[in-house]
Amino acid sequence: MEWVLAEALLAQTQDPRVLLATLCRGEASAERVETLRFLLQRLEDEAARGGGDALPEAAREVAAGYLMPLLRGPRLRPAGAPDPDPQARRRVLRAAGAALRSCARLAGDPPLAAALAEEALGDLLAAGPAPGLEGGAEAALEVLAAVGPCLRPREDGPLLERVAQTALALALAGDGEAAALAAGRLLPALGQGGAAALRAVWGGLVAPSGPGRVGPRLQVLSALAERLLPEPGAHDAGPDARRCARFWRTVQAGLTRHEDALTRKRARYLLQRALEVSAERGADCTCGPGDGNGPSLFWWSEKKKDELLKFWENYILIMETLEGNQVHVIRPVLPKLNDLFEGAVSQEDHEACWLIHPSWHMCIYKRMFESENKILSKEGVLHFLELFETQLLPFSPEVSEFIIGPLMDALSESSLYSRSPGQLIGSGSPLGLKLQKFLVTYTSLLPEEIKSGFLLKFIQKMTSRHWCAVPILFLSRALASVPKCNALAREGLLALRDVLQCTLVTHQILLRGAAQCSLLQAAMNLVDAEKVSLSDVSTFLMSLRQEESLGRGTSLWTELCDWLRVNETCFGRSAARSPVGLQEPVSLNAYVKTLVQEYVKSPAWETGEDCGVPDGCEAQLVALMVLLAVDVEGMRSRHSEKQRTQNVLRMFLEPLLDALTRAGTSAYLPLPRSERSLQLLLKLLHACSPEASRTRDDEVFTLLRNLVLPATDSIAEFILRRLTVDELSSVSDLDRCRLYLTVFTELTRLHGEGAWEGGTGLWRILRPLRNASIRHLQDTDGGQEPTLGRQIQMVVSMAALATVCEATARQPERAQDALDAGPAESFLASLPLSRTLQKPRSSVSEESSSSQGWGKVVAQYIHDQWVCLSFLLKKYHALIPASEGALLDPELPAVQRPGRTLQCALDALSVLPAPHVSPVLRCMKTLVPKLLASSESLCIEAFDTAWKIISNTSLSNTQLIFWSNLKAFVQFVFDAKVLTIAAKIQGRAYLKIKEIMYQMIEMSAIKTGVFNTLISYCCQSWIVPASSVSRGSLANAKNYSELVLEACIFGTVFRRDQRLIQDVQTFVENLGHDCAANVVIKNTKREDHYVRICAVKFLCLLDDSDMSHKSFMEDLAVKLLDKDESVAKSRTRYYVNSQQHRVKNRIWQILLVLFPRFDQNFLNRIIDKIFQAGFINNQASVKYYIEWIIILILHKFPQFLPKFWDCFSDGEENLKTSICTFLSVLSHLDVITQNIPEKDPALTRALVLALRCCSHHNFGVRLHALLALKRTWSLCRAARARGCDAWTPVVESSLGHADGAGGAHGAGNARRNWQRIQDHFFFAAFHPLRDYCLETIFYILPRLSGLVEDEWIATDKFARFTDIPSDSAFPWYLSPAQLRQVNPGDWAQQDAGSDPGEADNQSTCGDVQKKVIPWKDAVPEVDLEPALRGRGAALGRPDGGLIVVASLIDKAANLGGLCRTCEVFGASALVLANPQCVNDRQFQHLSVSAEQWLPLVEVKPPQLTDYLQQKKAEGYSIIGVEQTARSVALTQYRFPEKSLLLLGNEREGIPAALIQQLDVCVEIPQQGVIRSLNVHVSGALLVWEYTRQRLCGRPGQEGPASSDTSHWCH
Repeated sequence: MEWVLAEALLAQTQDPRVLLATLCRGEASAERVETLRFLLQRLEDEAARGGGDALPEAAREVAAGYLMPLLRGPRLRPAGAPDPDPQARRRVLRAAGAALRSCARLAGDPPLAAALAEEALGDLLAAGPAPGLEGGAEAALEVLAAVGPCLRPREDGPLLERVAQTALALALAGDGEAAALAAGRLLPALGQGGAAALRAVWGGLVAPSGPGRVGPRLQVLSALAERLLPEPGAHDAGPDARRCARFWRTVQAGLTRHEDALTRKRARYLLQRALEVSAERGADCTCGPGDGNGPSLFWWSEKKKDELLKFWENYILIMETLEGNQVHVIRPVLPKLNDLFEGAVSQEDHEACWLIHPSWHMCIYKRMFESENKILSKEGVLHFLELFETQLLPFSPEVSEFIIGPLMDALSESSLYSRSPGQLIGSGSPLGLKLQKFLVTYTSLLPEEIKSGFLLKFIQKMTSRHWCAVPILFLSRALASVPKCNALAREGLLALRDVLQCTLVTHQILLRGAAQCSLLQAAMNLVDAEKVSLSDVSTFLMSLRQEESLGRGTSLWTELCDWLRVNETCFGRSAARSPVGLQEPVSLNAYVKTLVQEYVKSPAWETGEDCGVPDGCEAQLVALMVLLAVDVEGMRSRHSEKQRTQNVLRMFLEPLLDALTRAGTSAYLPLPRSERSLQLLLKLLHACSPEASRTRDDEVFTLLRNLVLPATDSIAEFILRRLTVDELSSVSDLDRCRLYLTVFTELTRLHGEGAWEGGTGLWRILRPLRNASIRHLQDTDGGQEPTLGRQIQMVVSMAALATVCEATARQPERAQDALDAGPAESFLASLPLSRTLQKPRSSVSEESSSSQGWGKVVAQYIHDQWVCLSFLLKKYHALIPASEGALLDPELPAVQRPGRTLQCALDALSVLPAPHVSPVLRCMKTLVPKLLASSESLCIEAFDTAWKIISNTSLSNTQLIFWSNLKAFVQFVFDAKVLTIAAKIQGRAYLKIKEIMYQMIEMSAIKTGVFNTLISYCCQSWIVPASSVSRGSLANAKNYSELVLEACIFGTVFRRDQRLIQDVQTFVENLGHDCAANVVIKNTKREDHYVRICAVKFLCLLDDSDMSHKSFMEDLAVKLLDKDESVAKSRTRYYVNSQQHRVKNRIWQILLVLFPRFDQNFLNRIIDKIFQAGFINNQASVKYYIEWIIILILHKFPQFLPKFWDCFSDGEENLKTSICTFLSVLSHLDVITQNIPEKDPALTRALVLALRCCSHHNFGVRLHALLALKRTWSLCRAARARGCDAWTPVVESSLGHADGAGGAHGAGNARRNWQRIQDHFFFAAFHPLRDYCLETIFYILPRLSGLVEDEWIATDKFARFTDIPSDSAFPWYLSPAQLRQVNPGDWAQQDAGSDPGEADNQSTCGDVQKKVIPWKDAVPEVDLEPALRGRGAALGRPDGGLIVVASLIDKAANLGGLCRTCEVFGASALVLANPQCVNDRQFQHLSVSAEQWLPLVEVKPPQLTDYLQQKKAEGYSIIGVEQTARSVALTQYRFPEKSLLLLGNEREGIPAALIQQLDVCVEIPQQGVIRSLNVHVSGALLVWEYTRQRLCGRPGQEGPASSDTSHWCH
């Protein structure tokens, strides 16, 4: 329109200057400025033909007087003035910039362009880094883009360079609109202006320290692609980007930008253009020398054109396919990735070398690793790990760096290690196993001079982050599997030690221990002994947790001893001193001997009692090395004299034994030396104890005991002196007290384990220690404020008294006179439990050496009080009265006044921290049974207080404390006596116990193992030896049968990450003794399976001949059936492997276990419920259990057959879903009729029922009926049943019809289904009687019925759970092997489709699915109109000429599909009545996020008339998709460039009023009877036809086309 106006104005005037002056007056509207722009361009054309001598001056006036002020107007806008419409302002600026370019050319004065550029550059620099386009930056950019091409390359060269540098800096600065405008408009304009500007831009892009990120760099490169990658014959070509390595590094970085799709698109575009230019030019090209001996990043050779084109075609295909993030699309393309490696490697002179730089291949893998689709990431990792198994690839530093970097980053994702579908639990992660094989293969291919560096970097990468338990485990196992080589020196050993610190932060103890075992194996395999010292080795070993990995008696310990023995003479000397300060020799024995000497010998700075307690870590290191050296010596002398081992141990411990022997007698022996000796002795005893060594008849332990026991008298005297003569008076001395008492406790245990007759002094000190402690506790300060030393001595005395009580309780025969019934016990019974330890004035803050606050001191004091009281209550529990009574002066107050003692216990629980509450709980366990009947409220308060402590510590980090406290709590609250009394009185205590029981079950869903502790203790207490009276115990079980019921059906549905942890733990457990962690770490049996196992084993031990047992089992069975009924009525979604499915499955499993104990009378009560369960639509596994139990009932009690026949006469609604259940039972008629003397009536009845069901309208029912008919007919013929001959024709016909080739069962799927149901395990291999055992119930049947692996319980788990003994009379294992060998599968399931491995085996030459991503016609652009600007514009969508109007469409599904079609074919906009419809689920299901990439415009139906008129004024042709009298066939119509499609309503089409606004109606030719298409389909056909005509490049004339349709593109 403006162009026509400009032509008209020129035709009416002779002086253009007047016309220009007229246009420059008035309001600067967009239409006025655009008219001025077209007028100047028209005048420029005339000036080029030699006219218009007066135009230069006029052009200068327009530029300086009108256009420049106009462009700078937004910056000079007065404050407070309203902002103009951004779209209109952008339109004005764009038109003004184009007009300014024409003025500069018309003026013929080159300095004008330079002056304008200088002024605009100043404005741009003055705008600064303001966000967006504020401060005039937009106008300055428009001016520079307009006049930049007019600048002279030589005269204005410096200016061009400054403008180019400024524009480049702005483009690389960020992602704002100014940066986009600089990259999209200014830089391309400068690139067309001259080589100087292009060189300046190029220099900035390839500078090593150039600013900017990858995205902005690629934006600039894409904008300048035509100049940097010129086609053949291009004039004034700039630098060739193909020859620059930095250009290709930028492209590679862009290809892998996982968070930026636009950047990846630009990188692919540049690669495509470079390849096309190379192919068209036909000249060889290389980007410079490669790295080392490798190839260049990019090269081209005309001789290898075909091979290179094939390689890059596949490469780009893979990269474009990865954009879809759809595994089913990408997986068929992966074989082409193998082709890339084959084409990139050349075998010359029997030596492989890279032809294509391997970094290109790594880009593909990196793109897959960083995909948001975790399945795709896993596919990429697996493919890379398998690479070196299938390809013989040469070494490349890039591949090693890729492994250390992106691959290990990807391996940190735990979800990648999940099992494959169909893989059994515990079989190991496929990715973990492939990682292990990959690392072995790759390291074996590395040159020896590179292997060390690679492994060191690999290990250091493992230290760079805190790994989750699963990834660090499999990485450690992979590292341990590397073949032995001397690859690591001291730095590598230190790195392995740092990795150990990473493993210790994981919470899964077993996985943590297994990872430590693997890292130790890796150290033994990879460390060069000559480059490390024994000090380095010992420091590394101390980083291991011996209680989790390095335990004596394990295979790992033996392997370590053997490694030390083999390398003993190879270890080097350490430049640094060892942890205990010695310069160690090389020999292991000499090193250990010196180590012990230096440790026992106290350093010079440790004198008197001012020094602290010896460090336990140093003592543990020395003890570890002593035991290792002794075991190494034992390996040497295995076939020689054993005396040598004893001599070596004596030699090592000689300094220690000397100090211990003199400790109690020598007054001149330094105290630090004695304490160091005690610390070392304690660590030796701990490390060498039978529990730690895990070996029977450990010779070293026996030798150690024989060496230590003679010194026990001296040790006892030393301890007695230190504890009783007021030598401990500071807070730091409490650590000494703990050391002394711990050593004393270990020595008493040592005496108790052997038949040692000496060492009586150890027991003799009990009485003086007791007396001295009591004396200190009884002493008073006469009312004076206590001193710190006095209070510390009281704490020490109470701790000593508690130790005496524990030693006496542990070995009462040896310490029978330590605590007599005299004053000592009276003192203990009279302890002031309600009085705490007063804090002295000279408190802890005055002691710089104190290591703990006064609160901890008081807590330890109270704890020791209750230890003593627990001992007293246990000894005199018979004297505890049931109530306080009227005893005025009791001899033992704490015992004889239980109510007051229990109240004191509650007070103690309120102040004690969790680690100190266990002795209080033990006291409450003794007191509550005595008081529950008389003081129920007090006992309930005790329950509540104790439970709060347990629940508050359930999520704390003190897990070991939690489990010990939980065990003590369960033993207290669920004590058999407590349960019996509470059930008897049926009061609030009974309800409180049940409330706590359900709370513990609820806690188990969060903290696995809580319910295990509860059910295990209760079941053990309810199982009483035969010699005892069992009725009381089973009465408890009956009163609390809800506990057993919940245990029978217990089990949560775990999250995916929880299942992964369980799978990996099972894998580690299956390693057995090969993994030392399985031996060292005690299996706590806290998995959910063990709750049900405990309940099942408990039920198996019940005796149905005992009426109390029988009553309990029957009551449980009724509750299970009620539970099944309630679950069936639940509205919760019931799908396969749901929680409801699992609960029902567990219910029927327990009913099967209980079935042998049911008699006919009880079955009369429940048979209707069992049959009713068969009418419910159950999952397959539940259905099999119900069918099995019905078969067993009918076999054992044929009296119930009439009820079974009645099930076939139920209503039609029930039979629709349940008749297959009863037909399956009927198929086992041979088992059912075994106990029936007269079988003929049953066979005849079964035959009739089966025949009747053979005509059922449901195909599945007919299949089951035919199978039952076939089996029943075989029984009839074998038994020669009377009256069956009459049925022969019809039966034979039905069976022949099924087995033959005709009828419904003769075709395709029907015949296969008939064969599959006959081969189904439940009918072909399963026998209801022979296969009755726990293995079938809990493992085989769940496995065969498709139940999730979490529900499979193998019989070895029953055997491992030893808390409950096994019933030898119950059938545990399956005798026949037939059912055990059957593979899972269900005939009723649909075929899964093609083989999962089919995609992997596809021929690489076959076609693959490829999403259309045009590159050449979709160069990334930023110069788009803001009205249609959105995410689609930012992506680089070209500004198409097609607008689709869908305001009349109502249905969200049609709109969603249409949105997707418009986005795919590049429509410029989609017009909707309400843009909020994009949030509709149906819309999103069809659009698949297309709305995010397509501009959407809101136009409501009443506004359509005005909108269509507006678009018609803008030059659009309005095209209606409708059948009218004058409509044109789609095949006959040529779409104009600017087309608007109006789509009608689904029912009414286009209203008549709008048809009048149309330029043309187009209809789709049809051949069928139905005269209309879906509106989405109609719109899609027209959108495609418009796109097809544009792609074919034959726009022709607008309007009707000829009948020739040969122009259609295919």
